[in-house]
Parts: sequence; C-alpha cells; structure tokens
Amino acid sequence: MEKGTIYEGLVRRGVSRRDFLKFCATTAAVLGLSSSYVPKIAEAMEKKEKPVVVWLHFQDCTGCSESVLRATKPTIGQIVLDVVSLEYHETIMAAAGHQAEKSLHDAIKKYKGKYLVVVEGAIPTKDGGLYCCIGGRAAVDILKEVAKDAAAIIAIGTCATYGGIPAAKPNPTGAVGVRDIIKDKPVINLPGCPLNVENFTATVVYFLTFGKLPKTDNLGRPLFAHGILIHDNCERRGHFDTGEFAKSWGDKGHRLGWCLYELGCKGPFAYHNCPTIRWNNGTSWPVMAGHPCVACSEPKFWDANAPFYAGLQNKDSFFANASKIGLGAMAVAGLTKKENKE
Repeated sequence: MEKGTIYEGLVRRGVSRRDFLKFCATTAAVLGLSSSYVPKIAEAMEKKEKPVVVWLHFQDCTGCSESVLRATKPTIGQIVLDVVSLEYHETIMAAAGHQAEKSLHDAIKKYKGKYLVVVEGAIPTKDGGLYCCIGGRAAVDILKEVAKDAAAIIAIGTCATYGGIPAAKPNPTGAVGVRDIIKDKPVINLPGCPLNVENFTATVVYFLTFGKLPKTDNLGRPLFAHGILIHDNCERRGHFDTGEFAKSWGDKGHRLGWCLYELGCKGPFAYHNCPTIRWNNGTSWPVMAGHPCVACSEPKFWDANAPFYAGLQNKDSFFANASKIGLGAMAVAGLTKKENKE
C-alpha cells in the first residue's frame, strides 16, 4: 500500500483542497465536534502518516465489509488507498492462501505496536475454537496473536462487538465479541448489522488526530455514534408524541409516515446515529423507509428484541403502552396551551 499522509493520497487521486476540507468538516460533524476542530483534523491528515490497518474476518456474513464497499464520502478506493494503509483484508486483497498469510505476518512484524486491528465477525470459543479456522488456525488464536502488538482494536459490526447472530440462542459455537477475549488493549466497539462506514472513518480520523480512541459508553461504543437514542432523533418522533401510530403495514398511518412503534420499532431502546448520518450517501435509513428499527446495535438484539414486528408491550419501561403515552402527551400539550392562554 502507498504510504504518506491521507491528504497526499487524496491529492494524488484528484481530490481538490475544497473537497478535502469538506471531508474534514463532515468528519467533525459525525464526531459531534464543532467547526473549530476542522483545522486540527485537517492538520493531522496533512502531516501524520496514514494508520496501518490489519482487517480480520471471523464468524461473519461480510456485511460490514459490504457496507464499506458502498462508501461514497470517501469512496472505498479512497478509504483503502488514502485514509488507511490496508495491509490485510481477506475479501479485497489480491493475494490468497500462503501469500495472504505471509502478508498478515509481515505486517504485524513490520508495524509492531503501531497498527490498528479491525475485527469483523464473532469469535467462536467452544471446542477450542474449531468452528472458524483460517490457514489451519482457530480464529481465537489468530485474534490473540494479531492483537498482541496492536496499538488499538476496532470491533466493527454487532458480531464482533457482542457475538451478534452467531451468539444467538443456543449459541452452539460459543461465539463471543472481541472484548470478551482481549483485555489488555484499547478496544472500541462499532456495532450495527452492518455498521455505518462513516462511523468507522470518523473513528480512524479521530485516532489519527488525537492519538487515542474516542470516548465511549459502558459498552465500549463511541459516544459520538451511540450517545443518543434513535427515538430522540427520529423524524417520526412527532407522531409518537401526538399518538399517531401505524397499526398495520400499508395502512393510512404507515403511508403517511406515522410512528412505527406498534409495528415493532425498537428505536426507543437503541442508541445509534442512524437518523442523522443515514445510509447510501445520507439518502435514507430503515425507519425513514418504513421499516421499524430492530435495535441491531444493542447486545443480544436477535434474542432480546424478538419478535421484530410486534410492539414490546411487556417491556419493563415507560414505553410499555405506546398509544396511551402518545395520547397522554397530547393531553399534556393541550393542557399547556390552555394554561398559556389563561
């Protein structure tokens, strides 16, 4: 991979100074930083060497890599060639077999203590980890070896963060997330099924700019991406507050964009920035498109949030009866208006 700074790489591919600064501003916005940080981000990308990345695949569907391949700002080409120095990635690298394994071992030796490890997929631990083997070695052993001399680890997708679907009941392979195995290295979780590539890019740029991983919540997730409930930023929130709920697929409420809570939306229990950064170049996201949130960025979502298309009326929270809450909100709003008139 070409070395040098991120800025140098982007310039080589015809990116203008204006577009570079737009990229810096967008990254600052995703990180929740004010515009005053844009010059600092730009300076880091102009002067510091691109971070070296080793990308490991374990029990996964490659959905997170597929999400990255569809990135637009920056594109996958710019991410792989300009934002990071990607030394190993099974899906997109040209080498295969022994040559691929040599690339991995050469990278961790050459960049000892300096490289970032990206992990995609859960790690099976039952029966010595034999349920996921690469080059004749168990995933759990590969992870421990590669993580040993890493600067930090980024677990991407819900499988790598919590075990995800492989860890769903009855979890026959003993699948776990990265933080269940690696205890002596900085690990940040970027859950989602799949993750949004903008959160990955922002995390890498933050690490490059400040020399550390972003601040996280108690689940190891960056606060910039997982610090606010989806419910609080949802464009359908107003309908929730006024008691307007879609009751069935394709009914009037569904067609008019009313709240999807009674159709199973788990947005009130999920922390993610999906409503603000969206997908497909910011075009849309599941709830905006008419599909309820399944809280895929939360631990054990596959088991804890089923059935996906039914309201959690027995959930132990103040959202237990969505319709009553909405009507109550309307009553409070009406009372407030009356008091203001008086």
